[in-house]
Amino acid sequence: MKSLDQRNRTIYRVTESLIGFQRDFFDYGVSHLKPLNLRDIAISLDLHESTISRVTSNKYLSCSHGIFGFRFFFGSALQSSEGTVSSTSVKDIIKKMINEEDSKKPLSDQKITELLKTKDITIARRTIAKYREELKIPSQGQRKRHD
Repeated sequence: MKSLDQRNRTIYRVTESLIGFQRDFFDYGVSHLKPLNLRDIAISLDLHESTISRVTSNKYLSCSHGIFGFRFFFGSALQSSEGTVSSTSVKDIIKKMINEEDSKKPLSDQKITELLKTKDITIARRTIAKYREELKIPSQGQRKRHD
């Protein structure tokens, strides 16, 4: 019983810390997700990184934006004019750009790179391709409609 209680308290503490780090996400949505890694949470709670890894595996959090696996909140950092931006929020931007594109003239990975640069997000074309594949979005040629 004591071990189960300790496990529940650890999950609760990790959840509180995660919410603290990602407050803007909970207030404003995916575009405000911040870069975060397991080490950040581990340091804030004075726990080992492997403990945080175990606690966040196969756990989900329900909020006003939907249900997310804990791992969703951990993303690498990309440089922007405002500092760093989460790779998850960049993926969300890419997804929105592609959803709003002209299906007769879909955006190339290079064009997406250039559009992100206008938003002060510097990212390589190959990284765009990698993110697009992770999002299961077909290439420019495969998205083109010949109506």
